[in-house]
This record gives sequence, C-alpha cells and structure tokens, in this order.
Amino acid sequence: MDRLLAMTAFVQVVEAGSFSGAARVLNVGQPAVSKTVAQLEQHLGVRLLLRSTHGLTPTEAGVRFYERARLTIQEADEAELAARGAGSGLSGRLRISAAPSFSRLHIIPWLPTFLDANPGLDIDVVLDDRQIDLIAEGIDVSLRMGVLADSGAVARKLASSRRCVMATSRYLARAGTPRVPADLADHEAIVSSQLSNAWNFSRHGSEVSVVVRGRARFSAAEGLRAAVLADMGLVIASEWMFAPELADGSVVRLLEDWTLPDIDLWAVFPTGRLASAKARAFADFVEETMASSSS
Repeated sequence: MDRLLAMTAFVQVVEAGSFSGAARVLNVGQPAVSKTVAQLEQHLGVRLLLRSTHGLTPTEAGVRFYERARLTIQEADEAELAARGAGSGLSGRLRISAAPSFSRLHIIPWLPTFLDANPGLDIDVVLDDRQIDLIAEGIDVSLRMGVLADSGAVARKLASSRRCVMATSRYLARAGTPRVPADLADHEAIVSSQLSNAWNFSRHGSEVSVVVRGRARFSAAEGLRAAVLADMGLVIASEWMFAPELADGSVVRLLEDWTLPDIDLWAVFPTGRLASAKARAFADFVEETMASSSS
C-alpha cells in the first residue's frame, strides 16, 4: 500500500464528506477510494470513519490522523518542489475555481504559458459564478471578485479593476447617450439578479443614487456580457468584463467623471490548511499576468 496515496485519499474523503466526492476530486472510481481507505484502516488497526445513512464521519482516531496526514501531504509537496528545484516546475494536480466570463477572457488564454512552464502539472478548472465550498470540492485556490463573504477566508488580493457604466456604440446610437446619472432612469439597464437596481455614484464628495429599470435580469456574468453585446442596454461592470470590446471601441465607457467603487480580484485558499506550493505559484502567475495586461 502506498501510504501517501492512502493518506491523500483519506484526507479527500474527510473534506468531501463522501467517497464519491473524494473520487471526483481525485479523478478515480469510487470503489478504488473506498478500498484504499479500508486498507488504510486495516493497516493502522483502527476505525477512521463511521459509516451511516447520513454519510461519513471521522472517528476520534480519524480526526487525529486527518490533521497529521494533511500536514504530511503538505510537507511532501513542499519537499518535492525543493528537491526538484525551482527550474524544474511544479508537478501533480492543481484544482482551481473561477468565474466563467473572467476565466474565458483573462485566465484560459494564458493557461498554456503556465502549463508550458510546468510540464509535470495537470490542472482541473471549475467554472462557476457561485462561491462554492472549497473544501468539499477539493479546490486548491479560487479566484473571486468583489467583497469576500467570508471574513475569515485565507485570501490575497491579486489585482483591482475600475467599474463604470458601459454600453455598445450601437445601443447608444439608438437610445442616446446619458450625460448625468439621472439620465440612466430613461435607459434600459442590464441587471444582475443578485444585485440591487439602485446604482450609486460619487463625484467631488457628493453621492447620487439612481434606480434603473431592466426588463431582463441575469444570474451570471456571462449573461450580462452577452446581453450588452446584443445591444440590449447599459450595464455597470468591471473593465475586465469588456476588455476586448473597450479596446476595439465597440463598447463605450459612460459618465466617466462619476466614480464607482473598484472591484478587487482575490486568490482564496481553503480555510484550515496551508496553501500548497502549486496554489501559491498559480496565484503569483495570475497576479503577474493581470499586472502586465493592465500596464
């Protein structure tokens, strides 16, 4: 029995809460995970998991073993990287999560560069606008934007982007160009179903709030982006979301003398464990990539 492999399987089972969840993260069949954990229990001579209709729960011995095993896996990862040397690249599997629109525009196009620099590394990319459970999904690092909901999260800011009102030039040719925030009430707005219809602006210390109307609401950023590019109306969004169109002029910034809060990009690591060398290296890569693209 490969002890490190068995420890990895057990740690994933505890964090996912099921054999099937661990199997999905490890990219193996559920029977293989169940067999590996059973062999580990037999080798140690103790019961590590309590199995019931409600799921899996670690025993007292299982909790102690989980804490030590997690640190051992982390130390093995760091030791391997140190032995190989920085020039040899990373190895193993890295599991990341990020929003679909942001990833399509700013992460996926640069992934070949990261993979070329680390030929021994495989990457699982989980695309979801929701803030998924990093532990349950086996995520090593998540790229998130905006204000972090979990104040206790282990996070590092990677970049910031300006937010502004934007629309296509074709929409503006049809509907006219707003000159002050109050004009927005007369326009069709593209609205997120997770956010308020009140858009708040500031200038020279004064603040203005405008309630916009939008006949179509979208639950994901990809929907907001597609609606704007279909000339359906105005949107408040980060410049990241429309970077190609702002560059070619097909999308236009509006009310530029009024300001909105910037939006931050964060690398979020699973709470309760050290960030792996692979996760830290990927966060460094994203930070460098965003800095070079904005310069």
